[in-house]
Amino acid sequence: MMETTQALARTPLYNLHVELGARMVPFAGYEMPVQYPTGVLKEHAHTRTQAGLFDVSHMGQVRLSGPEAAAALESLMPVDIVDLPVGMQRYALFTNEQGGVLDDLMVSNGGDHLFVVVNAACKQQDVEHLKKHIGSRCKVEELSDRALLALQGPAAGTVMARLAPETAKMVFMNTGKVTLVGVECFISRSGYTGEDGFEISVPNDKAEELARLLLAQPEVAPIGLGARDSLRLEAGLCLYGHDMDTATTPVEASLGWALSKARRADGTRPGGYPGADIVMRQLADGVARKRVGLLVKDRMPVREGADLVDSEGRTIGKVTSGGFGPTVGGPIAMGYVETAHAKIGTALQAIVRGKPVPVEVAKTPFTPQRYYRG
Repeated sequence: MMETTQALARTPLYNLHVELGARMVPFAGYEMPVQYPTGVLKEHAHTRTQAGLFDVSHMGQVRLSGPEAAAALESLMPVDIVDLPVGMQRYALFTNEQGGVLDDLMVSNGGDHLFVVVNAACKQQDVEHLKKHIGSRCKVEELSDRALLALQGPAAGTVMARLAPETAKMVFMNTGKVTLVGVECFISRSGYTGEDGFEISVPNDKAEELARLLLAQPEVAPIGLGARDSLRLEAGLCLYGHDMDTATTPVEASLGWALSKARRADGTRPGGYPGADIVMRQLADGVARKRVGLLVKDRMPVREGADLVDSEGRTIGKVTSGGFGPTVGGPIAMGYVETAHAKIGTALQAIVRGKPVPVEVAKTPFTPQRYYRG
């Protein structure tokens, strides 16, 4: 089979990862660290107990500016952007005409602009989507000159306060500008692990210096994509392209909490985004299938793609994310089931290599979220 191998991109921290002994793997078009010599389990535990440093520079960073930026962006998503306060960030979703999810993203109000972080695998299409649909109403700039670092874990607040004392006042989803390693960085108190933490946008040429400064703090260790995945799964967080996609609506994905009140049928600015009629109908009438958490009642990990069957052996769903939950101490998963089987405690079976493995519909997150809310 003839394959044109696309050269993989590298983040500004590539050399540092190699120096730290990382095992590099292809991910979303980049060479990324999947783990360091200590291994995924220890990295996972370190993030849950102290603070882990993640390179997330493969994500897309986009700046939208102009007086119409908020109204324009809001026309592409079921989320309130117009009334997003300055210095705050919100989780958002791009939808298509069928109400399916094109990507999930973070939007923050920087005062004179909006700062948007999109998934690595969807970066190009998201930027094109923005330019095509709202490029005439606001300026859309991809910030390819910036890296993104995530510091996550219960000690993250202590570490950041040591380096930038003003961050101590920030609470979950606050954003702001701070000076680190002599340059202006854009920082948000958020992350993808269920723990307290920060995401820091820093100029490419200062990324390694900042990473080394953070790693020099006694609480901080480098963490790869392997532990990032097990941490987000325990936190019950969706991974785009797995737990939701263009054929899944936010309501089916159990992301109703992210659909702002102002944009609902009885809100001040209802609809007006792609697929709004479908999404609003589902909010009112319910859906035939929905995303649920699954506790595996066996030591056998249940992976993405496994069929889920009811007590009669009828296929009623599919696993979309699965693996070992180190903090939980056993295998966990997420997937879609017919709504009749979505009740917490429902006993089902996952078919793994032709054998039934008992699972139970469970509440997510699997481990308590510990975001800092002040």
